[in-house]
Amino acid sequence: MPLNDNKLILQIQRGNKRCADELVERYYSAVLRYCSWHCYHADRAEDLTQETFLRVFRDIYIYEQKGSFKAYLYTIAHHLCIDENRKHITSELDKDLPIEDDRLQQVEDREQIKHLLKLLTPVQREVILLHCGEQLSFREIAQILDIPARTAQSRFRAAITILRKEKK
Repeated sequence: MPLNDNKLILQIQRGNKRCADELVERYYSAVLRYCSWHCYHADRAEDLTQETFLRVFRDIYIYEQKGSFKAYLYTIAHHLCIDENRKHITSELDKDLPIEDDRLQQVEDREQIKHLLKLLTPVQREVILLHCGEQLSFREIAQILDIPARTAQSRFRAAITILRKEKK
C-alpha cells in the first residue's frame, strides 16, 4: 500500500531517496499540466515544474505539515508561474508551424479554452484551473491563493456563470 504524502515526506526528511522519487512520480505530470496552462512554451512549463520540485526538496527539511502537501506544492508552482508571466508580459506571436490533422483539433480546442479563460479575472481563471483541471478542493485552492474557502467557491460560481453566458 502506497504511503500517504505526510508519511512520504517524513521518510524523505529522514533521507529516503526512493520516497523522494515516489513523490515526484506522484505529482510531476499534474504540476507540469498546471504550469503548461500558464506558459506559452512547453519547455518553460517543464523548467517551472522542475524548479517547483527543486524548491520543495530544498525546503523539505523545514517543511511543517500544516494543511495538505498538494496545496503547498501547487502554491510553489503558482508563484513560479506568476513570476514567469511577469518576466514575459509581452508574449511572442505564435510561429506558424505545420500541424498534423489529428493534432489540429486538439490545438483548436485548447485555443477555445484559452479564449474562454481570458474572459475571466486572473483569480477566477486560477480557481477554475485548480478546481476543474487539477481537481483540488476549495480548501486547497484557498490555501494556494491565500483567500478564504468561501471566496474561492464564490469566484468559481462567478466564473462558471460567465462561461455559461459566453457559451450561449
